[in-house]
Amino acid sequence: MAAKDKPNKLAFLSMPAPASYVAGLGRGASGFTTRSDIGPAREGPSAEVIAEAQMRRGEEPDIDPEQFQDPDNEFGLFAGTTYEADDEEADRIYEQVDKNMDARRRARREARENEELARFRAEHPKIQQQFADLKRGLAVVTDEEWESIPEVGNLTRKKRKRDERSFVVSDSVIVGDRARTEYETSLDARQQATGGLETPAENGTITNFAEMSQARDKILSLKLDQASGTATSTGLQTSIDPKGYLTSLDSVVLKTDAEIGDIKRARMLFDSLVKSNPKHAPGWIAAARLEEHAGRMVAARKLIKQGCEQCPKNEDVWLEAARLHNNDDAKVILANAVQHVGQSVKIWLAAADLEHDVKAKKRVLRKALEHIPNSVRLWKETVNLESSPVDARILLSRAVEVIPQSVELWLALARLETPDKAKAVLNKARKAVPTSHEIWIAAGRLLEQEAYATEKPPEQREKELAAVDKTIEAGVRELRRHQVLLTREQWLKEAERCENEGAIRTCEAIIKATIAMDIEEEDRFDTWMSDAEAAEAKGNVGVARAILAYALRVFPDKKSLWRKAADLEKAHGTKESLNAILERAVHHCPQAEVLWLMWAKEKWLAGDVPAAREVLERAFVANSESEQIWLAAVKLEAENGELDVARELLVRARTVADTERIWMKSAVFERQQGQLSTALETLATAIKKYPKFAKLYMIQGQIHQQQGDLAAARASYAAGIKACPKDVNLWILASRLEEADGKSIKARALLDKARLANPGSDVLWAEAVGVEERSGGAAQAKTVLARGLQECPTSGLLWSMAIWAEPRPTRKARSADALRKAGNDPWVLCSVARLLWAERKIEKARHWFERAVAANENPSDTWGDIWAWWLKFERQHGTPEQQEEVIKKAISAEPRYGPTWQPIAKDLTNTRKSTREILELVANALH
Repeated sequence: MAAKDKPNKLAFLSMPAPASYVAGLGRGASGFTTRSDIGPAREGPSAEVIAEAQMRRGEEPDIDPEQFQDPDNEFGLFAGTTYEADDEEADRIYEQVDKNMDARRRARREARENEELARFRAEHPKIQQQFADLKRGLAVVTDEEWESIPEVGNLTRKKRKRDERSFVVSDSVIVGDRARTEYETSLDARQQATGGLETPAENGTITNFAEMSQARDKILSLKLDQASGTATSTGLQTSIDPKGYLTSLDSVVLKTDAEIGDIKRARMLFDSLVKSNPKHAPGWIAAARLEEHAGRMVAARKLIKQGCEQCPKNEDVWLEAARLHNNDDAKVILANAVQHVGQSVKIWLAAADLEHDVKAKKRVLRKALEHIPNSVRLWKETVNLESSPVDARILLSRAVEVIPQSVELWLALARLETPDKAKAVLNKARKAVPTSHEIWIAAGRLLEQEAYATEKPPEQREKELAAVDKTIEAGVRELRRHQVLLTREQWLKEAERCENEGAIRTCEAIIKATIAMDIEEEDRFDTWMSDAEAAEAKGNVGVARAILAYALRVFPDKKSLWRKAADLEKAHGTKESLNAILERAVHHCPQAEVLWLMWAKEKWLAGDVPAAREVLERAFVANSESEQIWLAAVKLEAENGELDVARELLVRARTVADTERIWMKSAVFERQQGQLSTALETLATAIKKYPKFAKLYMIQGQIHQQQGDLAAARASYAAGIKACPKDVNLWILASRLEEADGKSIKARALLDKARLANPGSDVLWAEAVGVEERSGGAAQAKTVLARGLQECPTSGLLWSMAIWAEPRPTRKARSADALRKAGNDPWVLCSVARLLWAERKIEKARHWFERAVAANENPSDTWGDIWAWWLKFERQHGTPEQQEEVIKKAISAEPRYGPTWQPIAKDLTNTRKSTREILELVANALH
């Protein structure tokens, strides 16, 4: 009984759950989440349900302490204080400070975040990024490669059930498969009756294959005859060339699917355009051209016809319609066009172009002039068709009456008239169009043409040419009066055009009348010099000469201006014009030694030695103490064999001028004449007077070395080095003396001391490299060269040596380094040219040789060795004309320097040889 009365603890399991029961609510569970649906598996209990459950359990609901807090009010320590204006201002200030601090650090913070993000993405790339290169590679996969990719197999490693079901094959399939490979060797009764060549159809008719073949051949023959134009009876004859028929088939353009799709889309767009705006003429033209491009000429003509109907006042539509049709139809179309747009010049010109007969063209154009009498273009086309000057003159006379404002027609009429009538025409034109500068220029050219038309006395011709200047001046004044202000550049272009057309005096008149316009007084000299240089660069020598002539009238005492004018005449003028310029130059600038020397040299080069002496005598009067003039006189007498006169002039020069260079030239002159003792005496006296002039020690040491007295030569060089330690050539001569004496060690020591005294001298480094090479130390030479390039990284001479010190395969790379470091150095450019020469790139090598000789701004500073290399190149690959051109350029440049040039030029045996002869000797010596 006791067991029966005992309550069952598990009785609740059979009881129904309460209405508001939520499983697991007591331990905080409200639902379940799975991998398939992230989030609650079901909606959790509402707030009311939770509150009711807590109330039933006797729990108090949770109250948020900030639930009733006003967000605008302070709480905590300052909860009881009043929020005043000062507090608001303080909050605003702190907020501004926070913003400023954040802005100050924002750049660094964002840079750091971007860097961390980039590093993270590099370390953890997305799968899409990992396969990006492979995706790009799919663009080049061919169809064959794509088809050869194997099918994906079973990668799940699970056994799949095989479908092992079987089906019964019908007997008909087996019998048919069996008979597929068999041959029938017998005929049935029907086939035997017909011979096996006729097959009755279902309706009882008999098919004759022989007749079908014959009919096919006949049709093909007929089509070919029609295409070749032989079938005239059918009325289908065409102009197809039978010989070029297959060739024309090859020229047919096959459009791709993409192009066809583009054409269809464009057709839809244009169709929408012309339907939405049928009065838009460009839309009709574009639609017609699209059909033309697609090869549908009929559709194109139909569209452009609709365009002409919709836009009858648009000339472009009519012109496009005429273009799309043949010649006869185009004439009809343009005839209709004239009815709608009779004022269109293009329509009339197109109609005239369709006519092949000149008379028909004239008829069309004259009809056009009836409708549009004020069209200059129609008048010009009409005049051009006239073969008779008389008829053209009549037409132009009528044209200028109808269109008096057309300058072109007035000028054309003036060109057809006689000179007297042309003046009258131009006067009428000037009154009709007072704002045209072309009429005034034409008047000046007419006067110039009359002045040179016949043989006239010089005074009369000059008088007539002076009228050209007056006409142009009057024209400029009249244009200014009518507020027509052309700029200097425009007038210069007109002057250049006149020169190009042969009107030199008109060109000069334009320059004289307008070159001073729009220039400040202090800028005139520089502006005119730049204008002259620009004109000469363009090839307009007459303009440059006129500018310089005007500038010389304004600045007659400017030596550089006279020098520029003389150079211009020397390059582009005659001997007479050059002589006249130099004579005027020395008259206005008697103290300019260079102008006297240029004049004397030109006289001497022309073979007029007495005139050169006379010029130098006049120069002595104006510049009695000029060193250059004294030396020029000595050189003139020495070159012409007057040695005693030259020696006497040197004695007088040492007395009058008494300069270090005159003493040096005196010693050189005596040395050239073999008077070594006299030369040494002269040098001894000169060294006492000018102990700081290094060339005196050089010549003294060379004379001692020539006599075989090495000790005296060594003493001369030592004294010179002591007096002039900064002269590089003295150090080099002393080193070569020791090297010639077999003392290479002492030569190296001297060059080391020289580099200490003259740091950064590339010539000394080059000489040190040469010493090592001549002594047989190629490895040591490379080391010295590397050290030299470290100290002189921009030396073209050292870079050139470095290029040739490299093996052949690496020379090109070395030359690229040299061009980057040394830039536009002539030695580097010459080395590059020689490399291209070795590679048989002839034109490129010639271009680089031209760059090498033009690298120096002063032509006399160019190296003679480079000219000799260029001449040697042209001897091997150039024509005689190219060789002669190189020699002429070298003579005009007058080179003076070079490792090979100077020893040959200063050799006593080559004393009186010309630049051409020295150049030939140097070219032969190079290797």
